[in-house]
Amino acid sequence: MRITILLFDRMAALDAIGPYEVLRYSENAEVVFVGKEKGEVRAGQGTLGLIADAALADVKDTDVLLVPGGPGQVDLMTDDEVLSWLREIDKTSKWTTSVCTGSLVLAAAGLLQGRKATTHWLAQDQLPAFGVEPVAERVVFDGKYVTAAGVSAGIDMALTLIDRVAGSVPAQAIQLGLEYDPRPPYDAGSPAKAPEPMVTSMRENSRFFLQEI
Repeated sequence: MRITILLFDRMAALDAIGPYEVLRYSENAEVVFVGKEKGEVRAGQGTLGLIADAALADVKDTDVLLVPGGPGQVDLMTDDEVLSWLREIDKTSKWTTSVCTGSLVLAAAGLLQGRKATTHWLAQDQLPAFGVEPVAERVVFDGKYVTAAGVSAGIDMALTLIDRVAGSVPAQAIQLGLEYDPRPPYDAGSPAKAPEPMVTSMRENSRFFLQEI
């Protein structure tokens, strides 16, 4: 199974690396990190370097396409080269997936029109402009399109995808091998659970927070 993960400057590293750590254990997995050009991209606020082993032009087909999110996603949404490549690679993919605001890039490419999808909770209201029905769920399947909510939800998405592809036993074995047994110190990981003043503050400053994740 060939897995292609898009890398770009100012992406959220966990959006890509979380699913990567799950998907690389799938049977006969071949992972390719691709960027507009080969070489380093700088994730987050530029403090972490990741390497794209292939350029867009080098990758013509894939089984699984993964588009992460992060502040750099804003530029990708108007990047004709990237959007055209996504539309072409989507023609061959068995699964086209995203994490966090990566779904906005897929939406900008026209791939989610008329479909249900999720994204980071602070960006949910941006999906309808692209003809996408936002769903406040951690992982959303609509045909071959699989979208995950913010950042850490990419791990859940990847495990769920393994379940769909290979069954629950391999998915559970990967989860056990990774010891993915989250027990966060606070029950504040979604707007439905977090303190209301905090949710309100983040909504009022959503542009700032989306530039940081």
